Amino acid sequence: MKSRPDPDELLKNIKAEEPTRGKLKIFLGYAAGVGKTYAMLEAAHQRRQQGVDVVIGYIETHERADTQAIVDGLEIIPRRQIEYHDITLPELDVDAVINRHPQLVLIDELAHTNAPGSRHPKRYLDVDDILEAGIDVYTTLNVQHLESLNDIVARVTGVVVRETVPDRVLDEASEIEVIDLPPDELIIRLNEGKVYVPDQAKRAIEKFFRKGNLSALREMSLRRAAERVDTQMRNYMRTRAIEGPWPATERLLVCISSSPLSEKLVRTTRRLSDELNAEWFAVHVNLTSKPEMNPGKIERVAKTMQLAEELGARTRILTGRSIPEAVLAYAKKHNVTKIVVGKPIHPHWMELLSGSIVDQLIYASGDIDIYVINEQPDINPSKIADVIRPHLPYWRYLIAFGLVVLATIIGKLIHTRLEPVNLVMLYLVTTVAAAVYLGRGPALLTSFLGVLSFDFFLVPPYLTFEVTDTQYFITFIGLLLVSLVVSTLTARTQEQAEAAIQRESQTSALYALGRDLTSATDLHQVTEIIINHISHVFGCDAVIFLPENNKLKMYATTAGYTPDANEIAVATWSFDHNQPAGLGTATLPAASLRCQPLKTARGRIGVLGIHPKEGEKLLSPDLRQTFNAFVNQAALAVEQANLVEQSRKAELLQATEILQTALLNSISHDLRTPLVSITGALSSSP
Repeated sequence: MKSRPDPDELLKNIKAEEPTRGKLKIFLGYAAGVGKTYAMLEAAHQRRQQGVDVVIGYIETHERADTQAIVDGLEIIPRRQIEYHDITLPELDVDAVINRHPQLVLIDELAHTNAPGSRHPKRYLDVDDILEAGIDVYTTLNVQHLESLNDIVARVTGVVVRETVPDRVLDEASEIEVIDLPPDELIIRLNEGKVYVPDQAKRAIEKFFRKGNLSALREMSLRRAAERVDTQMRNYMRTRAIEGPWPATERLLVCISSSPLSEKLVRTTRRLSDELNAEWFAVHVNLTSKPEMNPGKIERVAKTMQLAEELGARTRILTGRSIPEAVLAYAKKHNVTKIVVGKPIHPHWMELLSGSIVDQLIYASGDIDIYVINEQPDINPSKIADVIRPHLPYWRYLIAFGLVVLATIIGKLIHTRLEPVNLVMLYLVTTVAAAVYLGRGPALLTSFLGVLSFDFFLVPPYLTFEVTDTQYFITFIGLLLVSLVVSTLTARTQEQAEAAIQRESQTSALYALGRDLTSATDLHQVTEIIINHISHVFGCDAVIFLPENNKLKMYATTAGYTPDANEIAVATWSFDHNQPAGLGTATLPAASLRCQPLKTARGRIGVLGIHPKEGEKLLSPDLRQTFNAFVNQAALAVEQANLVEQSRKAELLQATEILQTALLNSISHDLRTPLVSITGALSSSP
């Protein structure tokens, strides 16, 4: 059956295709000299031959003869000349382009930083204005100028790129054309002086244009373009309700459960993804009809998901009515081609009762391949026993047994006044009470013990399991079935209610944090709000570290708590390596502080640490996801506060410069008058 298109995707694509906004085409390369500008000019000449009105808004030929030659024949809009510190800087004239209003304008070097005094600080913002005016734009961009790749490029090449553009510019482009050239040929062009002048070329080869650097940048550009094409393909499939998958590229998905097999499934999927050079996902499904409440199983799932993240997977916790339905819906949405599942470890007779998840996936998978991994021989039997053992604590089962004893005593006292069939209600009430207050396991125990006690104590002949009247067999079977159904449904409802309360509590905590952060006006208030909320929600001390003078320093902390030297070292490691560290992590787990880097699109901006109070655990597994959400929200709030502070400093600096200029003008005027008088007197004297 064909699924309906995603309404949000339809609106997004319709908006992207509105004819009132111009279309942006980016000629993407991995380094200067690969031929982006030349390819853009060639494309412009082709469009001009097709009758399109084409002009040049800004072109950098870098004195390359072949590029200067191909510029001929195209109209050039004069550049705007901006005076800055006695230097004339030519920049793109946005107003002139909009007033000329061609069908297509060529604008080179999208990541360029404009001269002070320009309308926008960056050229890509100028391009936005031109696109809004309904003019199509051709532009060039090197992959190292993408904001998300800034840290990677610096690590690979040793060069920090200062001019960057947000990734959204590339994502929102109507078309991308990759201009590729083998690194060896690019180096030859550089040596021949076709990229830079000889002195610049020599320095470029020594510092940046090494073959290893160029190969890495080339791979980044090809991968980034492939990601964009893949996104366009998936958007096309969604808007046209194409379920897929379209196996243009391999994507793997591994299903994670509380089984001890899951860790080996994750490792197997990682090896398979390496062989196929494929992206992979790790998902766990929370059933709405049967929320998981066992702390041990929740902990095992959390550890497996963390392992998957460390191995490079994109993890996701899904919610659905059934595992196969949720997994396949996610797989089709993300164009997954292969699903990895584990062979069940429970007996086959249990599958006959509840159904086999593996079989359901296979029958409903369609074009998606299902890989069933068998790792059972290596599993420790004690781990399997730990999965299927009854929920702790055991005292709940003792209370369930006591309830049955109490119901039997009451029944024995009144059995002479009531028919035995009416005494069945006592055991049903006991089963419901056990399901509500004690859980699923004790309720099932109560169901079986209730039937046995009813037969042994309240049905003649007494104190024996013999039954003289066959009609009681129907009563026994009815009591057992009703008790099992009632206990199961009641326990399930109770678990769903507890899960809903837990989710509501976590959502309320996040809402309260966001509400309070909106009223904060400076960095000090923001950090205090974050510290107070984390201390209240998670019941632990909290501390925020921020960089100052290239060194991480404590900025705010819970009253009465001060991190020691070891904890500060853990925070520094977390900041330097941009990874979680400390208590409960894989790095420095013996530390008493858990540190989480505060990361935004601009990079890491600090570290948030939490310290458990004496005798308390750091975080329960069900709170880890909420804690991660707190960290993300805290990072955005701190970044916003920093930007506000920088804006204030910039305004103050601007006001100071205006005041200084006014003072200098006043002083120069006061000095100029007597100097003119003195000069006149001297010139008139004999």
